[in-house]
Amino acid sequence: MSKSLIEIRGLRRNFQLGGETLEVLKGIDLDIQKGEYVALMGPSGSGKSTLMNLLGCLDTPTSGRYVLNGKDVSTLHDDELAEIRNKEIGFVFQTFNLMPRTTALDNVALPMVYAGYGKSDRHARAREVLTQVDLANRMDHQPNQLSGGQRQRVAIARALVNKPSIILADEPTGNLDSKTSVEIMALFNDIHAQGNTVILVTHEEDIAAYAKRVIRLRDGMIESDSANN
Repeated sequence: MSKSLIEIRGLRRNFQLGGETLEVLKGIDLDIQKGEYVALMGPSGSGKSTLMNLLGCLDTPTSGRYVLNGKDVSTLHDDELAEIRNKEIGFVFQTFNLMPRTTALDNVALPMVYAGYGKSDRHARAREVLTQVDLANRMDHQPNQLSGGQRQRVAIARALVNKPSIILADEPTGNLDSKTSVEIMALFNDIHAQGNTVILVTHEEDIAAYAKRVIRLRDGMIESDSANN
């Protein structure tokens, strides 16, 4: 059994552009333990989005191994990856990705539909996580009745609903003003304090400062990997 929650060895990802092969990730080795709070940083073109897609099982590597929670996911097929994504990974995106004509409660419950839970179980758990993100009084509101910060809270609640191994957040404050960003990052601190593993992709130093560990990528390789004090 793998001891790390995430164990990556020799991870490469190439893309074909016409007749050219573009090497985006050039052999990444990385371990992330359960309960860590990690920021992935790097300039545009560094490979951080590609690495995030691989970590989130949205893509498969060209070569190398990715072991998540003791399971080698680098060799899985699309339907198996979809199952892993739904069970093991909670996604939070910059653009919230909420269903527009659906209440906050049903948006949050959606991953549990795919996981096969009954309606009463889904709604009970969705209420629990919406309360956790301070939206107990907004459960029946649709996204267009909520502020940007509230929408992101709904998205965070949705990410938590299946009790995943990892919360994977891609520029989670990118569409928010600075005051709301601080509130959302405080919420991530709370989520981490409750034992969740949080991986944050950001290009902003002040957002990365919330994490306990910062991994910087450059030209498809890890440039530095350091603890945040």
